[in-house]
Amino acid sequence: MERATAGWLNGLVGVVIFSGSLPATRVAVMQFDPVFLTVARAAIAGLLALALLLACGERRPALRDIASLAVVALGVVLGFPLLTALALQHVTSAHSIVFIGLLPLATAIFGVLRGGERPKPAFWLFSLLGSALVAGFALSQGLTASPTGDALMLAAIIVCGLGYAEGARLARTLGGWQVISWTLVLSLPLMIVLAVLYMPPSFAGIEAPAWLGLAYVSLFSMLIGFVFWYRGLAQGGIAAVGQLQLLQPFFGLALAATLLHEKVSGAMLAVTVAVILCVAGARKFAR
Repeated sequence: MERATAGWLNGLVGVVIFSGSLPATRVAVMQFDPVFLTVARAAIAGLLALALLLACGERRPALRDIASLAVVALGVVLGFPLLTALALQHVTSAHSIVFIGLLPLATAIFGVLRGGERPKPAFWLFSLLGSALVAGFALSQGLTASPTGDALMLAAIIVCGLGYAEGARLARTLGGWQVISWTLVLSLPLMIVLAVLYMPPSFAGIEAPAWLGLAYVSLFSMLIGFVFWYRGLAQGGIAAVGQLQLLQPFFGLALAATLLHEKVSGAMLAVTVAVILCVAGARKFAR
């Protein structure tokens, strides 16, 4: 299979998996503290990643890669999960998912800064148009439905874009699943300590949906999704494959409406469709 095609297919699988992250987080934070949820998911995924690395006998990353792994950890292991968990205390998952429309632009910018990619000028036009549509929707809610929630989501997008681009750059030499696994292992000691410190006094009142939400974000959002995502970005290009993230709001809104019975307005759907059209144009000029 052609490398670029394989990259798009791997990236698409990653996007589908990530689409369930915000709805699952929304369910989990109804009963789990956001900070505990963030560190617990990272600790669980880290233990699984450690077992995987030991079972496969993977070599340790070079010293020069440790700083980059730390950047990935700050972006996707701690920053994005924590900021979105805090944001979801103020906004619905359906509202927050629309912000994912900003991720392709953030990822592409960091792809240029960290990955050395150079998309054509028309690429930036389409990416900026898509981002403007997302920002316009947020402002149309009356200076945002929740300024705190929207600010947290915007910060989450920035750190996530950096983590995606940095991880994709490393995946070219370390491999996709190795990058996220070593990132999780690097974060594991701190995550275990924080998980113990923020652990609730009792789990007696935690119901099954919250446990399922924690399980999903730990196994799929924190580990399996990144295996496909980083491989896809490394194979097909950070800016190009990163545009697949525009499909994430579409899948996520459908999940929010189906599983959480949240109201998805016509405006939300219209913005999502318009942004997806923008990414189709951006993809054409990504290289």
